[in-house]
Amino acid sequence: MDAVVWVVLGVLLAVAEIFTTTLFLIMFAAGAFAAAGAAALGAPVALQAVVFAVVSALSVAVVRPVIRRHARPALESGEQPFGVDAIEGATALVLEPVDAERGLVKIDGELWSARSYDATQRYAEGERVQVIKVRGATALVWQDEISGPGALPEAKR
Repeated sequence: MDAVVWVVLGVLLAVAEIFTTTLFLIMFAAGAFAAAGAAALGAPVALQAVVFAVVSALSVAVVRPVIRRHARPALESGEQPFGVDAIEGATALVLEPVDAERGLVKIDGELWSARSYDATQRYAEGERVQVIKVRGATALVWQDEISGPGALPEAKR
C-alpha cells in the first residue's frame, strides 16, 4: 500500500511540473518513485522517507544544474530565438490606437493585444512601434527607433 501512495505522489508532482516548467518538482517526483521502489522491496516507512529525501536532494543538487546549463536561452547559445523571445524586439504596426490600457498591433502577420510600455505614451493607427516585452498575450510597445524620435527605454539599451 505504501508503494501506491508514493507512486501517486510522484505522478502528482510530475503533472504539477508540466504546469510550472521549473525543473524543480520533477526532482521530487523522482524521489517519490525511488521511495515507491523501496516500499515495494519491503522497506519500513522511515527508510522510504529517507530514500525520498536523499534522492530528491541529490536530484536538485546534481541533476537540475546540469539540465539548466544545457537548456540555456537561445540568445545565449547563439541560436535563432523562437516564440515570445522572437517577438521581443520586433517591429509592429499599430492597427488600433495603443495606450496604457488597450491597443492592437500586427507583429509578423499576427494580431496581438498591446499596451504602451510607457504609460504616458499613445500610438495612433498606422504608426510603427517596437515590442519591448511580452506579458502573457499582450505586447508592451515603444516608439520604433527608425520611424520616430526618442530612444529605447533604459530596460532595452
